[in-house]
Amino acid sequence: MASGLFALLDDVAGIAKVAASSVDDLAGMAKVATSSLDDVAAQAGKAGAKAAGVVIDDAAVTPRYAVGFAATRELPIIWRIAMGSLRNKLLFLLPGALILALVAPWAITPLLMAGGAYLCFEGAEKVLELVLPHGSHGDGKAGEPVGDSAALEQQKIAGAIKTDFILSAEIMAITLAGVSDQSFWMKAAVLAVVGIGITAAVYGVVALIVKADDFGVALAANPRPASSLLGLLRRNPEGANGFDRALARLTQPLGRALVVGMPHFLSLLGTVGTAAMLWVGGGIIIHGLEGYGLAGLGHGVHDLAAAAGRALPAAVGGVGEWLVGAALAAIFGLIVGSIVVLAMHWLVGPVLKLFRKDTAKPLSEGGPGH
Repeated sequence: MASGLFALLDDVAGIAKVAASSVDDLAGMAKVATSSLDDVAAQAGKAGAKAAGVVIDDAAVTPRYAVGFAATRELPIIWRIAMGSLRNKLLFLLPGALILALVAPWAITPLLMAGGAYLCFEGAEKVLELVLPHGSHGDGKAGEPVGDSAALEQQKIAGAIKTDFILSAEIMAITLAGVSDQSFWMKAAVLAVVGIGITAAVYGVVALIVKADDFGVALAANPRPASSLLGLLRRNPEGANGFDRALARLTQPLGRALVVGMPHFLSLLGTVGTAAMLWVGGGIIIHGLEGYGLAGLGHGVHDLAAAAGRALPAAVGGVGEWLVGAALAAIFGLIVGSIVVLAMHWLVGPVLKLFRKDTAKPLSEGGPGH
């Protein structure tokens, strides 16, 4: 009987050891999973920071697509553009980037440089438009349906999603280049995190920007902010009225400042977006050239930026070095973008016009197929 009891205790002890071992295994797996999530978050943070310039431009460009519509339609328009942006990133660009990384990783750098040249082109066009204004670039207003707000809204949303696709492609390409040495699944996770995170951040900020003037109007026109916003009137009408007068001295000027200041803020945001495009585009091309053995330009920019940082006080030396490096990259981006603008205007444009003119000829006049 005693021997049977000891055998049972041995079995219980064995089961306890197995359970403890299983708990240890689960704890180890949890640590690995936590470490993997930390790695994904760290890689996504680094890659997202490299794409900051494109993100700023995306946030600067998008608000104009909601301008001119009723206030009740602004947020639904931003929401639909955000969903289109997320679809672009997750359903098209993410799989395409992963396939590219598997099949032709050598093509990532030239595609990235091509995207950088496009950013330089866009930035240079905006700068040249400020210096030499020459009217609209054909923004489609002549063909917009008059009086059909639903069709106009759909047209604006479609245009915004197309523009976003180009910017999203550049964001995903920059992200992919930043994790080129990681595993397939790490690349997929980082691309997904960056795509979702940047979309939420950009369109959350855009929604705040678009509704800021409406919020300002409401604040400026509300003489009883405590009663209406905090619900104090129901509890103590006299005290709430006094609090209303005190709080209105703050909220009404704030509302008027928002109404007056938002157009200037949007203009500033557009300027920052243009500078960011030139800085990011120029930097991408400089780093791409380094990858092909042409490192002189990159070293020159780095040396000048480092010299500027050393010449400044230690407290601001790092910031000064970054600003000088970004400014030099933006100047190079402006040069590249201007060359692309001239090429598009004097070479590509005339060739396309000739091609279109030739294809438009009737067959009897010697058009295609004659």
